[in-house]
Amino acid sequence: MTYVIASPCVDVLDRACVEECPVDCIYEAPRMLYIHPDECVDCGACEPVCPVEAIFYEEDVPEEWALYTAANADFFAEVGSPGGAAKVGPYPNDVEAIARLPRGQVLSE
Repeated sequence: MTYVIASPCVDVLDRACVEECPVDCIYEAPRMLYIHPDECVDCGACEPVCPVEAIFYEEDVPEEWALYTAANADFFAEVGSPGGAAKVGPYPNDVEAIARLPRGQVLSE
């Protein structure tokens, strides 16, 4: 299990979670942040500092935002496992499901 960033992060990108993460597993794309499931150590440090309450333990992602778990996995299927977000900097693309969202619209089932 890991943590997942969901809908409230889209187009916000606050980065408080990035600064709090002790293992540098939160990657940035143009419209949202993504937590690398293999690099995350499940410490939970990111969750309480998120000002928009977008971070959930994978089992606790609200049902209406379940597709964000898949979007997170899809993001890292493309990015791979670079061993830390700081090594790669902001990634130029979101996954298609996020990139195609109209501004102000959330991904839901």
